[in-house]
Amino acid sequence: MDKNKCIKVLDKLRKDSKKRNFKQSVELIINLQDIDFKNPQHKINLFINLHKTIGKKRTVCAFVDMDLVSKAKKVFDKVIEVSEFNKYSENMRSAKKIAGKYDFFVSQANIMAKVASSFGRILGPRNKMPNPKIGCVINPKTDFDALYYKLQHTLAVRVERNPVVHLMVGKEDMKDDDIIDNIIVAYNTIVHSLPKEKNNVKNAMLKFTMSKPVKLI
Repeated sequence: MDKNKCIKVLDKLRKDSKKRNFKQSVELIINLQDIDFKNPQHKINLFINLHKTIGKKRTVCAFVDMDLVSKAKKVFDKVIEVSEFNKYSENMRSAKKIAGKYDFFVSQANIMAKVASSFGRILGPRNKMPNPKIGCVINPKTDFDALYYKLQHTLAVRVERNPVVHLMVGKEDMKDDDIIDNIIVAYNTIVHSLPKEKNNVKNAMLKFTMSKPVKLI
């Protein structure tokens, strides 16, 4: 991804976009080609570690047993004790509400089986089950503050059917350098995960929430 091209496209978006009464998101769209999603190796399921945040707080819900409740409540946005699991597994609406409200979920390692049983059918399809790859399976020694900070800089990407990646990479009121850094890191990480890398990219575009896309590649 060429930085100078990113600068020009972002500048065009800023000049052409009408002023709105809210802060628009900056969105990266990557259209893919020659991807066979019937092949499991072609499916995209990864986490992108950004250097900057996307200008929006990422909310985190923790599933814990009694021994970690106090520690977890000091850091995470929502804490659900294992003793509360039944009320969610018996009430699909409540479980769906939780799944939609929080960006990431972490779980104490020794109750993961219970998390899967109670929340798996809701969180699984949304790609939100606690994932050990990014440290979301925790134990008493886990640094919760460090994990929370890391998740503020993490994007989850999952593409299994439609050959399009659509990501929020910032807010329009962020510094250009920060937005561009996020664009480049996100694009390069995704490209390197593709079977044919750049040859699997048809084009890439950038847009604000309410604007038309502008071509990057």
